[in-house]
Formats: sequence, C-alpha cells, structure tokens
Amino acid sequence: MDKEIDEKVQGQSLVLENKPQNTKKLYIESYGCAMNFSDSEIVASIMTNEGYNTTTILEEADLVLVNTCSIRDKAEQTVRKRLEKYNAVKREVNPGMKVGVLGCMAERLKEKFLDEEKIVDMVVGPDAYKDLPNLLKEVEDGRDAINVILSKEETYGDISPVRLMSNGVTALVSITRGCDNMCTFCVVPFTRGRERSREPQSIMAEIKDLWNRGFKEVTLLGQNVDSYLWYGGGLKKDFEKATEMQQATAFGFDQLLEMAAVQFPKMRIRFSTSNPQDMHEEVLHIIAKYSNVCKHVHLPVQSGSDRILKEMNRLHTRTEYFQLINKIHQIIPDSSITQDMIAGFPSETEADHQETLSLMEAVKYGFGYMYSYSERPGTLAERKMEDDVLEQTKMRRLQEIVDLQRIHSGIRTKEFVGKTVEVLVEKLSKKSSEQLSGRNSQSFMVVFPREHYKIGDFVNVKITNCTSGTLIGEAVGYSDMQIN
Repeated sequence: MDKEIDEKVQGQSLVLENKPQNTKKLYIESYGCAMNFSDSEIVASIMTNEGYNTTTILEEADLVLVNTCSIRDKAEQTVRKRLEKYNAVKREVNPGMKVGVLGCMAERLKEKFLDEEKIVDMVVGPDAYKDLPNLLKEVEDGRDAINVILSKEETYGDISPVRLMSNGVTALVSITRGCDNMCTFCVVPFTRGRERSREPQSIMAEIKDLWNRGFKEVTLLGQNVDSYLWYGGGLKKDFEKATEMQQATAFGFDQLLEMAAVQFPKMRIRFSTSNPQDMHEEVLHIIAKYSNVCKHVHLPVQSGSDRILKEMNRLHTRTEYFQLINKIHQIIPDSSITQDMIAGFPSETEADHQETLSLMEAVKYGFGYMYSYSERPGTLAERKMEDDVLEQTKMRRLQEIVDLQRIHSGIRTKEFVGKTVEVLVEKLSKKSSEQLSGRNSQSFMVVFPREHYKIGDFVNVKITNCTSGTLIGEAVGYSDMQIN
C-alpha cells in the first residue's frame, strides 16, 4: 500500500550490498508512506555512486539522512526525536558526521529546519535528490545547504533504484510524482508538487530489470495512480496545452497497466493508491482481464458524509462512491476493496460520523487505514478551518471505526474459508520458521506449513481457517504462475 508502511519498519536503518571501492558510510532512515521508502532507494543509488556504502551503525556514519513524512504531527515529532539522537551522537561520538533531512518535512519547513534544528546541515526536498552531491560539497565547505525547489519534470525515471527494504520478491516502482487533488487536509501537493508522470518505457525497463533479478511482484506507485498521463513530459495540468499529436498519442494508466501485464505475464502487478474521482472503468476491465493483475483496489473515501467530503474538497459524493463500488463488484466480482478513513475532521458532527459508519456497513471493506484528524500546517484546512472536534471525541469516533473495520475484516476473511487461493510467498511466518506467509491476489496475508516450498514461490493454498487479519491454510501445489 502507499499509506503508512508497517510500524515495525518505520525508522529502520536501510542497508544494501557494499561496494569495496566505496570508503564513506551512509546511515539512512525512512518514515511515512511507500513513496518515501521508494525515494530512499533512489537516494541510496545516487549516494552509492558518490562513494558511500550503507551502514546500520549510526555512530560510524559519515552521512546521516532521514527521509521524512508530514502527513501527521506524530510523524514529524518522531523525526524531531531522532534528530535529538543524531545531535547527541555528533556531539559525543562523531563530530565529523553530516546530517540531512529529506522528503516532505524538509519541503514543508525549508529554511526553518536549519534554524530550528541546529544539528541539520542539509535540507533536501523530494525533487532535489540528484542535487545531493552538490549540496554535500556545500556542507563540506562549511555552509548549510538547501534545495527544496519543486520540479515540473523530475520523475527519477533515469535512476535505477537500489532495493533497500527488499525481500527479493516484491518491489515498488514509482510511476507518478506529486498530486493535483487539493484535498484540504493533505500537505502532499505542497511538499511533492504538482502531478507529473514518468515515461512508460523507463517504467517497463525498471520492471524488466526486477524480473531479471528474480522479483515476482511489483506495485506501481503514486499519490494517485489513476491520474497517470504521459504525453511526452510535463505537468498533467498542462496537458490541455499539449500539441494535437501529443494529445492523440497520450498514454493513460489503463494502457500502462495492460502493458505491464502483457510484457510480464509471470509477474504479479499491483498498484496504489487510487482516488475515487479519477478511477476509470477501463482500469477495472484491465484488472478483470489479466490474471496477473491483482484483484485488489485501495479506494480511500475519508468520510461517509457528503457535507464533510465537500469540506475536504473530495471531488466525489457518497452516491458516486457507491456507484464506483458497485461497478468494481460488477466487473471484478472477486476483488477486495480497502479504505482510508479520517475521524474528527473540522466541524464533523455525530450525524456525519454515523454516515461514515453506515458507509462502512454498506461496503464492508477488507481492511483499512484509519486515523484521527491531525491539523497539518500549510494545508487549506489549517488556514481556513477551526480544528474544533475535541480530542477525546476524535479518539472515541476513531475507535468505533476501527472496531467496525475489525468486524468487517473478519467477515471478508471468512469468505475465503474452503476456497483455494494463489499465494506469492514473501517470508517466513512471524510465529514459526516452519510456516510461510505471503499475500493472495486480494492482498490478504496467508500462512501455511512450509513443507518443501520457499520464498518467491507461487503456491495454491486451500484456506481452512482465518482470523480477522490472516488466512490460514495448507498448500496443495504450485500455481500456474510458478516457473519451474
């Protein structure tokens, strides 16, 4: 998913294979969404070419980079605490260490970071990673360095990312950057800029490289993948100014998804995240047509109240959302649908909250990402709305949403009991090395006895039991996706 990564990997130091000729050491941590973790792989690739090997030992690092998130205040506070830790190490152990802040928090705070966080030597926005070598030279010459210029063109399509967090089976492939949907609660358009898409052949080249290296699944990643539009480069909003030929030969997300499915028939293709107002029916038909395109749609709704949706500047209504849900079920009957939900948005009443619960009852999502509203500086909501829902009310409403989702997740997992599903094995089970785990096409986690199967195999598993979050079963053989 392109929301928050599993809490267990938030802030985990990332490491890749060392190059013997590299003499400097890089310590890099990432926080936030899948896009941030993908960006860290791009940064690592750039710094590897600058003579850096990664390390998991903070105290020995020549350069420390933290890739930040601004989506919630909690994420920013976590980063500030980490900066205090870096400061202590720099002061007491390694005075030559340089520290840089990357990503959305860097973009939001800009120069303030250099003033407020005296530990920080360098501030680098999401579109400026190629400038890291130049910025480092500035730092080494004794000057603070900052580049937070947002680009109209940068997609990093020419950089082959190093797979830092990889299990060798699944990988993220960025296809768009930025976002044009000015949701009033969201800081992304201000920290990642306007929306632009990456050239299709560079995407296919990256997937081919992953395939050649043994990867079995890719997730096409963007703030809003359904808006993918390649017409030769440039911002999506400038498409209307494109030439007649550019408009006639433009390439949309449905075409990109089909191209990936056809060119890599033994590779699973996922995508994240979709926006209800931008999801095209053509995409649904591509999902239904190709067995290697996963039958899972992450469709954030944020609220079930039309009034709150309007306040959020979500460009769809409750009714339109239901129409899209019905279309998904009609075209892809075996698809799972998942959600994002915000509790306690400014002015949200109890009636609005009940509308959210009733929408959840109608859809019965497989799982979801649920948060209480956190006011983010610079957003339209922060500038124009009062954060007037009491914290205890937010927490109570959030808990009701979480409790209801747990019930619905249980209903959805039970639907698989007695069925046989295809599982791509991603890792050993947390509880036992004699169990394997991986996801089915609908993105539910499946656990089954290891036997002779291994990580990276496509296995058919008959589901015999379940919890609200996990399917439990027994292997019955390899699936048609398996290459022997």
